[in-house]
Amino acid sequence: MPAAQPQRLDQGQARWQGIWRTRGPLAHVLWPVSVLYGALTGLRRWLYAAGMLKITRLPVPVIVVGNVVVGGAGKTPTVLALLQHLQQRGWHPGVVSRGHGRRGTGVLEVQPDTPATESGDEPALIRRSGGVPVFVAARRADAAQALLAAHPGVDLILCDDGLQHLALGRDLSVAVFDDRATGNGWLLPAGLLREPWPPGAGNPFRPDLVLNQRSESAPVVAMTTPLERPSDLPVFEATRRLADHAVGAQGQRRPLHEFKGQAVTALAGIARPSVFFDMLRARGLTLTKTLALPDHAEQATYAALLQGCDGPILCTEKDAVKLFACCPEPSAGDAPQAWAVPLELRPDAAFFEALDHRLASIPRAR
Repeated sequence: MPAAQPQRLDQGQARWQGIWRTRGPLAHVLWPVSVLYGALTGLRRWLYAAGMLKITRLPVPVIVVGNVVVGGAGKTPTVLALLQHLQQRGWHPGVVSRGHGRRGTGVLEVQPDTPATESGDEPALIRRSGGVPVFVAARRADAAQALLAAHPGVDLILCDDGLQHLALGRDLSVAVFDDRATGNGWLLPAGLLREPWPPGAGNPFRPDLVLNQRSESAPVVAMTTPLERPSDLPVFEATRRLADHAVGAQGQRRPLHEFKGQAVTALAGIARPSVFFDMLRARGLTLTKTLALPDHAEQATYAALLQGCDGPILCTEKDAVKLFACCPEPSAGDAPQAWAVPLELRPDAAFFEALDHRLASIPRAR
């Protein structure tokens, strides 16, 4: 079987990830800008804490899930895992998000058939996979208020990618990390960090729980600055793995092992496409072509790539919300060309126990 032919359409994204890994020459050049960035974001946090900028409080509990670092550290899988757990515990959650990369900034309820170009990739995936009400808006508070008005049975709001969105009051927040930890330990643009880590004890917006994720098959990567674990901040572990099956556009399922020995094209438009490719290889698949797209790539990009692909295409669930819309429906008896491989997140049981313990102290309505 021929070796994979890597094709990268995300050169800028990959280059920045490399810069942020170590404290190299370019990172040092950018460090003074990161100091200014840190001062401005610190001032912003102080203005919210002092009440000079408005924080909207909701009548139901709010859980915020987000990154301290740039790029996909596993927010969406965490949201989906939380949705499943909360529903098992008798909650009726809804989700709000900004809808990064979508057209427009107003309030929109995401339906199962809402195009990802209108909702954003992650909200479309959460709505289709989670089956709960999902609203998007530039101001998450507007999205949350509209959601509660349209769905009065919702008794908890999950805010996706909202750790730095301080205008929406939160009752509990979860910071998600992956194997990059904090990269070189510096703030943007010299490093990965959106805010200082570890957070100061007096920071009113510091996360309540930390979920440190790692791919099941990935080697431990040594970082210049490993993840610091403050003694007063609970840190839990979670394992990410690919499901044992792939899913077609019409809901067809096919065992992942059946793709072994085939000339597979792997496609990923996420923060770090190579992670998905490595996970497929670890499951014994031979990738004859890998297509690394920029995060939140345009749907037209997916349509163009389909024209040059022969054989099955494997992608992430996030990519599927755009890729499947470009795929012609197969003839009767024919297999789909494109398949999505779900990602399964398995947090420590102690993580959910800590979450439940904190939720128990929060009134369900106020």
